[in-house]
Amino acid sequence: MELLRVDPTHPDPATLRVAAGVLRAGGLVAFPTETVYGLGAHALDVHAVGRIYAAKGRPSYNPLIVHVADAAAAQALVSDWPLSAELLARAFWPGPLTMVLPKRDTVPDAITAGLPTVAVRVPGHPVALALLRETRLPIAAPSANRFTELSPTTALHVVESLGDAVDIVLDGGPTTVGIESTVVDLTGPAPRVLRPGMISAAQIADVVGAVDERPVHVEEGAARSSPGMVDRHYAPRAHLVLFDDATRHEILARATAEAAEGTRVGSLAFTPLPVTDAHVMPRNAAAYARRLYAELHALDELDCELVLVEMPPAGAEWAGVRDRLERAAR
Repeated sequence: MELLRVDPTHPDPATLRVAAGVLRAGGLVAFPTETVYGLGAHALDVHAVGRIYAAKGRPSYNPLIVHVADAAAAQALVSDWPLSAELLARAFWPGPLTMVLPKRDTVPDAITAGLPTVAVRVPGHPVALALLRETRLPIAAPSANRFTELSPTTALHVVESLGDAVDIVLDGGPTTVGIESTVVDLTGPAPRVLRPGMISAAQIADVVGAVDERPVHVEEGAARSSPGMVDRHYAPRAHLVLFDDATRHEILARATAEAAEGTRVGSLAFTPLPVTDAHVMPRNAAAYARRLYAELHALDELDCELVLVEMPPAGAEWAGVRDRLERAAR
């Protein structure tokens, strides 16, 4: 594994050429997007895609998002480009929105879990965009970590999780959004949110009209049309326990009892808690999302076994954060 540092706003073309050469040859390159670090491979190379699944320990029923340089490159991968896709692309690309659309036959089933749809997005990070333009290829890139574990928001997180399973890690500093993209399915009668993120359903509805926000249930082991639909996901090594005002005293009493028996306890809350490693989180949703995974990684590094997390408030802007916490605590 080779770690190459790049300027997050003006990446060195020579470094990008090296990374692009690795991708064209079927290798794996981890790189920063605005959401989290992605583990990239040539999306139309079945062998390279297989290396992603092997490196992550990812089951074949969980599809990959394909990253492209622009809307035209996305259209080359799909068999239908409805008006809703055009409007959303104009509004949110480059950015943290993924669209699920019918795929062309050129897109391998390995990318899509055998389903007739493909998830595509144009990332809003200068390094990711420059790499896509240099390779002139679609790049499949799930989060660069072991399956179900904490997503990486720094290059060090990638190295610690995947090590030599990756050929090159491009270190462009910490990511700016901090949680994975919103995923919206455009193949049905109305757009449907499959995974919430920092682009809210309300923002999508402002562009394309009514959005279906009903939870999507998929049987265990069945193929799904989007990543992020596994029940337990985004999880630290520590056991996560969520609390609100109604359960605060009960949870704190439990934590105090466990600490007395030697358990190291951490917390993420809006005010300091009386635990060994108390981390105070911002009340702004975007700032909270930006810090969430980094804070959980830090608590893991401190060997916390139990982490108490104060649930953020309900509301469209918090939906992505709440989804990640609820899955991590299962």
